[in-house]
Amino acid sequence: MKCVVQRVDSCKVFIDGEVYSNIGKGVLVLFCAEKGDDHDKIKWFADKCANLRIFSDENGKMSLGVKDIDGEMMIVSQFTLAGVVKKGRRPDFTGAMEPELAKEFYEKFVEECKKILGDDKIKTGVFAASMKLDILNNGPVTIILQ
Repeated sequence: MKCVVQRVDSCKVFIDGEVYSNIGKGVLVLFCAEKGDDHDKIKWFADKCANLRIFSDENGKMSLGVKDIDGEMMIVSQFTLAGVVKKGRRPDFTGAMEPELAKEFYEKFVEECKKILGDDKIKTGVFAASMKLDILNNGPVTIILQ
C-alpha cells in the first residue's frame, strides 16, 4: 500500500469536465493498493493520513493534523503509484492490486478515514475513473507513506 499525502489549500476533482467533488484546506491523499497488501494495513494507513501533523501551529511548527484545523480530506485512487521503473522508460504496473480487490481496499480506506474525521470531512474521486485534479498545494508539503 502507498499513499501520497499533500497539504492543500484546495483540491477539485473533475470528471468529464465537471467538478465531481472539492475540498478547502486539508489534505489530498493519493491511494494505491498493491499485490500482497492485507486488510490489517488499511486502518494503520487511514490513521496516519488523517492524523499527520503537517499543519502549522501559532508558532509556525508543524504540529497540527487535519482534525485540529477543522480541515477536509480528498481521497483519490491512483494505481500508478505501484509503477516501477527499474529498467527502461515504461513503468511496470504489475505490482498494482487487481482492480476488483483494489476497489474494496479503497472503499475500506475511505470508510476508516470517515470514522476518524467524520463523513462530512471526506470527499473522493471515482475509483478507476479518468480524473483531472486542480490542486493548490500549500508549502508544498508532500509525504509518502508506504
